[in-house]
Amino acid sequence: MKLIDLLKNQNFELIQGSMEQEITSLEFDSRQVKKGSLFFCIKGFQTDGHLYINQAVELGASAVILENESIVPQHITVVKVDDTRKYLAAAASLFFGNSSEQLKLIGITGTNGKTTITYLLKAILGQAQIKSGLIGTISNYIGDVSIETKRTTPESTDFQQMLNRMVDEKVKACVMEVSSHSLALHRVDHTTFHTGVFTNLTADHLDFHPSMEEYYQSKKKLFHMTKSNVINCDDPYGKRLFNELTNEGINVLSFGIDNSYDLYAKEVKLSNRGVAFRVIGMGMDHMIKLNIPGRFSIYNALAAIGAARLAGINAQVIKEALENVNGVPGRLERIQEVQSFSVIVDYAHTPDALENVLNTIRNFAEGRVITVFGCGGDRDTKKRPLMGQVVGKLSDHTIITSDNPRSEEPYSIIKMIEEGIKTTQTDYRVIENRREAIQQALNFAKPNDVILIAGKGHETTQTVGHVTMHFDDRETVRELAREEGIQ
Repeated sequence: MKLIDLLKNQNFELIQGSMEQEITSLEFDSRQVKKGSLFFCIKGFQTDGHLYINQAVELGASAVILENESIVPQHITVVKVDDTRKYLAAAASLFFGNSSEQLKLIGITGTNGKTTITYLLKAILGQAQIKSGLIGTISNYIGDVSIETKRTTPESTDFQQMLNRMVDEKVKACVMEVSSHSLALHRVDHTTFHTGVFTNLTADHLDFHPSMEEYYQSKKKLFHMTKSNVINCDDPYGKRLFNELTNEGINVLSFGIDNSYDLYAKEVKLSNRGVAFRVIGMGMDHMIKLNIPGRFSIYNALAAIGAARLAGINAQVIKEALENVNGVPGRLERIQEVQSFSVIVDYAHTPDALENVLNTIRNFAEGRVITVFGCGGDRDTKKRPLMGQVVGKLSDHTIITSDNPRSEEPYSIIKMIEEGIKTTQTDYRVIENRREAIQQALNFAKPNDVILIAGKGHETTQTVGHVTMHFDDRETVRELAREEGIQ
């Protein structure tokens, strides 16, 4: 594709060279450049692409798009724009054939529930015999083939290329998590979503977003790229979003529990095995039994039901699919190899998510609730004492440990958590080494106790300093149980 076609309808300044250059690939990482590449100088959080122009040219870039004036060899075409991230997204969509327009693309955003909803929707699409894709935190899928994922929402070039692969492989629908980072950084710009889903909004990522208002506004961007939307109106931010979108003339449907929304649940029954409820609305009046415990699981199911109905999927098919789902990796995942007591691994890493999970566990725990958790480094520091407070209130015993401390000193993170947990007068101890913390919990537990290991869920690595090593909470429990002779 020619450079001039990639910048169609965009404002730019040609600094030097020809706009008739034939472009073979779009790159923002200079190490990936090859002959004929168009190199975008992206200003990142750790480095600046403008510093790598010469490397890109040496590797064969035929054109460079930049924000800042830079010295570039005369034989290279140079285009200046105001925001290279925006132009990268626009070019990627064109380069890969506007593939989102050829799929039923369902985007899920919100603080909690995104991963579970994508898994529920993929199960529904499979039950309906619709070949589908998935883009999310745990893994990406094209049909039934799993592809490793590096971030919740890929960079725009990787994202658009993946959509293009799905189209080539006859995928008809794709479900994806849409993070606030991706919306703020324009990764999903110039994408057409068939349906948008809003789950909820609670304090998170405030290391990246300067305020909750900015966090909300980033999430809201998704719903200006959609044809239809389903919104959790039991959530205060969801109610606000519903009203604002309605006033803007955007197609929205509401969902929640007990209230007479467009889609709602009633006759709710909770147990340690799952939830049961009657779903009403959008052509449904069905009893649903979901094998995932917790009141929040009902909201996740309603979100999936609403999006599936908007995609034209039969109500009975939806019911059958949901009732066949046995769980999502790292989300209230029970370690079946341990039978003496219960061990549950969950991704909960915000105050709200921890509260939801712990309340769910307290509803069925016959013995004590023992929580092992920490907080990630180089992330929102304000939530650390809040998480300590939540865990202290809802646990009988807590072991504070490391999560992914990254570049931070582990004990400085732990001290912030202690500020919150000390206000609860609960019983707790500090064991910085995560493996040792899990081992202590296993040895401390008695029959009928429930151990919650929170924060990492499905993750299989731990980052300490600049070193990332293999670490999987679930594997660790199984290994330690065997070593300690725990059945």
